[in-house]
Amino acid sequence: MKRFLHVKNVPKLYCANVDSFKYSKTVPTHELLTRLNYISHPKAGLVNWLPAGLSSMNKISNVVRKRMNEIDFEELGLSLISHNSSWKKTGRWETGLEFFKLDGKEYLLVPTAEEEITNHVASHLTSYKNLPLLYYQINPKFRNEKRPRSGLLRGKEFIMKDAYSFDIDEKSAMTTYNNVIGAYTRIFQDLRLPFTKAAADTGEIGGSLSHEWHYLHETGEDTVFSCDNCGSVSNVEKTLSFPVEETEVADVSVTYFMTKDKSTLVCAYYPKDRELQPNFVKNEVPDLNVHITDQELILAEFSDPDTLISKKIIRIMDARLNSRSNFPDFPISFINRSLITTLSDIPIVSAEEFEICGECEDGKLHGNRAIEIGHTFYLGDKYSKPLGCSVEVPVGNKTERKDLMMGCYGIGVSRIIASIGEINKDDKGLNWPRIVAPWEVTVVEAGNGNKEFEEVYRYLNQAGLDYRADNRPKVGLGKKINQSNLMGIPITVILGKKFPIIELEIRGKKYGDSWKQVYESRDFEWEVEYENGQDIKHFVHKDGLSRALEGLLEDM
Repeated sequence: MKRFLHVKNVPKLYCANVDSFKYSKTVPTHELLTRLNYISHPKAGLVNWLPAGLSSMNKISNVVRKRMNEIDFEELGLSLISHNSSWKKTGRWETGLEFFKLDGKEYLLVPTAEEEITNHVASHLTSYKNLPLLYYQINPKFRNEKRPRSGLLRGKEFIMKDAYSFDIDEKSAMTTYNNVIGAYTRIFQDLRLPFTKAAADTGEIGGSLSHEWHYLHETGEDTVFSCDNCGSVSNVEKTLSFPVEETEVADVSVTYFMTKDKSTLVCAYYPKDRELQPNFVKNEVPDLNVHITDQELILAEFSDPDTLISKKIIRIMDARLNSRSNFPDFPISFINRSLITTLSDIPIVSAEEFEICGECEDGKLHGNRAIEIGHTFYLGDKYSKPLGCSVEVPVGNKTERKDLMMGCYGIGVSRIIASIGEINKDDKGLNWPRIVAPWEVTVVEAGNGNKEFEEVYRYLNQAGLDYRADNRPKVGLGKKINQSNLMGIPITVILGKKFPIIELEIRGKKYGDSWKQVYESRDFEWEVEYENGQDIKHFVHKDGLSRALEGLLEDM
């Protein structure tokens, strides 16, 4: 009986849209991914995942799964549609400006799942002995982005790993948080690109502690600052800074806020040419309402002289202002100056490069553009309290009911694909790390093929190597190699006239030299061609092909 041979081939529409495409490094990455059939966009902000793109996304998802499973998180899949009742209890139904609310305004497409997972735990937890409960999922999320752009970086739908933890107290919750920090570090190390962890504002998700995870790159939409003295790293919304020296600020702007109980008017003064960070104002007035921004509405609450006597006014002066600055007129007539408290020398605007670090007040800040790829939050009882997620806990000879302490942790899987594509592309096209590439090896045959080549595919199958054969008819060998390079596949295997000697063309970046150990210990023919100190081609006997490929891929 003839032995069956299964050859894994490139996708049917592989490189179908590139014949008239003139590639240059300036081509936007989202256009390149579309041209190469990784993805397609039926409408702006929407995405179809095609075979190559889906393969890369699944590989990243498996890296995430491995590391989350190692710290005992369990995978589940929550509904992508959520009822508004829980969102109203947490206060997010009214404040979520980018929600996809479905017809009837009763349901929404989930942008994140704090409400759903908290309801699940609240209805199923029976004993504190079951804690901690640790869950994650990898699935689509939805955001009603008004101006979708940059392909996978900012769209109406995206693939995210979102994880949630439930602990008995803050100490246990922080242990979990730190475990996740360790898992994230390993995930991003696995993906090969340099990354940074930055202190961040908690934003709409809320909580008391958060960190963003970034790739530093000039195309990023975010700004991350680091201090050359204390080493602190934070995003622009969290970076406090002081001026290097006192300067004259002629024009001053003011923005008005009020506290949640409407008892205090807060006046934030800052240089007109700088950007106010409301969260810095909130640092000084914790019960500040940053969601109400209508200036006329806020001032109207403090316009009645009869009620003003029972209210307070706080004036906050940015650290760059002084008594010589030109302040705008105060818009409210007041009776008693004792109602006013003035806080000065408070940094409340976005930091700029080379200003003084607000953490150590000594070092200088250095800024970098960055692409956010992950975010971790310690939530405390922000969601568990309003949603009744609690458990009876023994305290001495009795029990008391305690709200669970939560954390949530996101990774933008689709953003990682776009980010690595952007950062690693070069003059030849995309250039994936082996762990992200849709496949690791493209096999091309010169001429009309050779019956002996079947032996190569058997070797590759037996070794479990992730390859695809480019068997497209009427496509020349040179074009096949160039298109494999354009796709970013780490190695091209060329089966030609010198068989059983096989040519390996190196495309992927090298992150180490462990392949040389395999090379030095070889018992088969293997020659290497170098250019500018880099190995660019390898000529290997068929009997050692699998071992050579495994050694080379180990470094990519």
